[in-house]
Amino acid sequence: MIPISNHHKRNKTKIIASIAIPLLIIAIILYGLANRYLFEHVEVIVTPQNITTPAEPVKQSTVQADDWNYEDDNETIHIKKVTTGSGSDMITYYVADVTFKTTTNLLTAFAKNAFGTNIIENTSTIAANNNAVFAINGDYYGFRNDGVIIRSGTLYRDEPVRDGLALLSNGTMKSYNEENITSSTLLAEGTTNTFSFGPTLVTNGAVAGDFSSVTIDKNFGNRSIQNANPRTGIGMISPNHFLFIVVDGRASNYSRGMTLTEFANLFHELGAIEAYNLDGGGSSTMYFMGRVVNNPLGKSNERGVSDIIYIPNS
Repeated sequence: MIPISNHHKRNKTKIIASIAIPLLIIAIILYGLANRYLFEHVEVIVTPQNITTPAEPVKQSTVQADDWNYEDDNETIHIKKVTTGSGSDMITYYVADVTFKTTTNLLTAFAKNAFGTNIIENTSTIAANNNAVFAINGDYYGFRNDGVIIRSGTLYRDEPVRDGLALLSNGTMKSYNEENITSSTLLAEGTTNTFSFGPTLVTNGAVAGDFSSVTIDKNFGNRSIQNANPRTGIGMISPNHFLFIVVDGRASNYSRGMTLTEFANLFHELGAIEAYNLDGGGSSTMYFMGRVVNNPLGKSNERGVSDIIYIPNS
């Protein structure tokens, strides 16, 4: 047997180290990315708002409904599908016109009834689990770890960084700069829910401005939001009168999506005096009467999200 010299042993050790160390670095990087963007991190378990057993019989509301309309003693929902253009310039979108007569029955829910990061379910699943008659995806708060997140009157996150949206108990909504107003002030004003995505599309009855340099955040995997994309947004025509618009996109000869400018102009043309952009892309989903109304990405395939805005079934 030929003895292995110390020189050869050292070379072998160097070769192993030259392979093992880069692999270890890659493994650490991959784990860090998975931990940030894939692994669920539950911070708070939340009791659903609308799933309760009443202590005494509740008066049943008179309901009239079909595939595109719903009306009961408190709320009316009318949904319209609109197609414009043709060929590669075709746009397909859905407008839900919602009016509340007495109580502003606009609620929110978390995926899996939990607040945290990377906790997702399909919009339709969250909606069905919360007895919703109507729902849209929210701001996908769980993809990021900043923003001001108030839901159902509870403050869950207080890391101001961008323009947010506040829904108030008096049936109104307003956009605001998270860094210019405190969460305690928002709650004192009657804020029930906030959303942290944006940008603001319409404010005080006018289109909010130039959207050419809008950035939401710089998280891994983000794409530009300025170009034509699927969209989800919420607008207010007057107190207790809301518009919800979902635009399909990235589907050749079905719907190219909308630019932010087009989206803002659409809300303005429909009479919204306030409007705000929520999470779009593959998240953009409208749910009504037990079905997904739109066609996410032209593939009829929902993407899991962290939260929804919904109206419960009477």
